[in-house]
Amino acid sequence: MLDLSKIRNIGISAHIDSGKTTLSERVLFYSGRIHNIHEVKGGDGGAVMDHMDLERERGITITSAATQVQWNEYTVNLIDTPGHVDFTVEVERSLRVLDGAVLVLCAVGGVQSQSLTVDRQMKRYGIPRIAFVNKMDRIGANSYKVIDQIKAKLGVIPLPLQIPMGKESDFAGVIDLLEMRAVYFDGENGEIVRYEPIPEGYSEQASTARQEMLETLSLYSDELMEALLEEREISVPDIRRMIRVATLSHGITPVMMGSAYKNKGVQELLDAVGYFLPSPLDRTVIATNVDHKKVEGEPEGSNKVTLTKNEKDPLVCMAFKTVIEQFGQLTYTRIYQGSIIKGETYTNTRTGKRQRFGRIVRMHADQRSDLDSAGPGDIVALVGVECASGDTYCGEPVNYALESIFVPEAVIRLSIEAAQRDGTDKLSKALERFRREDPTFRVMTDPETKETLIAGMGQLHLEIYVERIKREYKVECIIGEPKVAYKETPTKSVEFNYKHKKQTGGSGQYAHIVGKLTPLPEDSEQTYVFLNEVTQGRIPKEYIKPVDDGMQLSIVKGPLCECEVVGVQIQLTDGSYHDVDSSEMAFRICGQGCMREILREAELGLLEPIMKLEVEVPEEYQGNICGHLSSKRGLITSTDTNAGMGVINAEVPLAEMFDYANELRSMTQGKGGFTMEFGRYKLVPKNLVAEIVERRMADKDPSKKAKAAVVEK
Repeated sequence: MLDLSKIRNIGISAHIDSGKTTLSERVLFYSGRIHNIHEVKGGDGGAVMDHMDLERERGITITSAATQVQWNEYTVNLIDTPGHVDFTVEVERSLRVLDGAVLVLCAVGGVQSQSLTVDRQMKRYGIPRIAFVNKMDRIGANSYKVIDQIKAKLGVIPLPLQIPMGKESDFAGVIDLLEMRAVYFDGENGEIVRYEPIPEGYSEQASTARQEMLETLSLYSDELMEALLEEREISVPDIRRMIRVATLSHGITPVMMGSAYKNKGVQELLDAVGYFLPSPLDRTVIATNVDHKKVEGEPEGSNKVTLTKNEKDPLVCMAFKTVIEQFGQLTYTRIYQGSIIKGETYTNTRTGKRQRFGRIVRMHADQRSDLDSAGPGDIVALVGVECASGDTYCGEPVNYALESIFVPEAVIRLSIEAAQRDGTDKLSKALERFRREDPTFRVMTDPETKETLIAGMGQLHLEIYVERIKREYKVECIIGEPKVAYKETPTKSVEFNYKHKKQTGGSGQYAHIVGKLTPLPEDSEQTYVFLNEVTQGRIPKEYIKPVDDGMQLSIVKGPLCECEVVGVQIQLTDGSYHDVDSSEMAFRICGQGCMREILREAELGLLEPIMKLEVEVPEEYQGNICGHLSSKRGLITSTDTNAGMGVINAEVPLAEMFDYANELRSMTQGKGGFTMEFGRYKLVPKNLVAEIVERRMADKDPSKKAKAAVVEK
């Protein structure tokens, strides 16, 4: 069995185009996993970790890829994740099962919008990280500015362990502040690491930087604080130990620097991964005991179990990613406790079904090698096991469930159908496959128009899937106009006193409910709350749930424009029942009818998705772009300049952002770029609601389309 203290499960995450995949490629090369370096946008077949044709053509990462490398005495399981926010679930589910991460930051762009998103995801799962300031050779590179941004924007304490020698095109290497030596990277591919004394011109700067590093670190170590006060020397291994402790406790973020493309600084980063990031032994994993029967008076959390890292204990593992292939499903799995043994049978906690694990493989991007078993802390893939992302598998006799993966809401949808009738079956197979693989990709049918709708995180997200359907399933598709996922919400409180009475001979139906509908606060995480405040048995307990169920049936489609209704709080305070005529069905119908009626009185408003937008353009275009965003109902939140480029952060309604890529290109002569991610839902201004409702209803009724077109003009 592998020494668990020497295993590192890490992910490489960053804003788009920060150099994640280029860095991954160098890690594979220096660790001996590959023998030639391939570039992301090179004509040599593309990077190993970007194994899909679409990834190589577009020069972007679409799906996360896993591999395992050896570095010195460490075994590193590495996952390279996408930078595009549209594929954020790939980052989300990778970080869910990893122990540590490398946050790659561009030395020119610094902390950008997707860097903030990735940072939030790391904090959500408590992942310690190292920051790697990449692209130190580019014009405008400034590691000190990036370090300031880490502190200001990410709210963490950066601890620079290196300073650069030279900058931009003169970037020659780094000075190691722990060992106090200069590090150069020689050879055709930077594979020869050369250590030299610090050049004279950098001695004073290095001494000052080392002192600042030790003073920052001393805030997390009493031992170091005493040594500094006594002006006593402290050994390098002791400093490394203190950095590791502070990193694992999320006190600091060690900062390394280099240029992956120019083959500088990668080996030092790998050393830091071994020194400072956690092993599986350093992480505490809590599971829920599904079989636990709660006893009255028992403290909260008594059904929680801390998993061991012992290979002899019963298996507990999580399936965090699924890929449907020609010969069955490939399931990426992280083992937390116990071992997976080829041919053994294990239980899926969610379904209760027992499944045989017939084949275990180690993944290297799209290549695989067979294994007979795998132990705690390992990341492997299972072939032919049917399950969903986030499922927990256990060995007998335990029945534990691990916390599932956070899945963000889809914000854009469009209709899809096969251009030829004989492609319908293939299309439905493709949609079912992608729905199972990607939790953020939704497939539904419009009950009125009978159209198939697909929903996702953004235009690029859906565009990639349409392209994959065309290539992998040979199906040409007709795509409808993108539609925004609007929601309806009440804007005022309404009291209700609703009676459902029906007499048809024999036992009839009788239900009577009294209460109040109140809008939930705009920042509430819940979309629907039902409060039972009925006293003295005015309504029997068994009839309360049917009232709740009936009300929930009526918020699926609101009366304004048939969108989902959110932000509803119901207080049920009183009512009455009949000994003979009341039933669960009567109260369900009563709840359904009551909700329909009160929603019409609650002055429903329309909520629309607001996107966080970051636009990067040459400074001379900055004013025009700000004005253009304002015309799109955008709110500029901040502007900045960085090496001759203007960076504009704004919040803009998604409805105004279709085709923005072409608009930005034409306004900036192709020099502008932008990234966009979902921010929140916000009320649509009242003067626009009628127009949106008219247009949406016209989509459902072709006879109204001409009228809607006139309204739009």
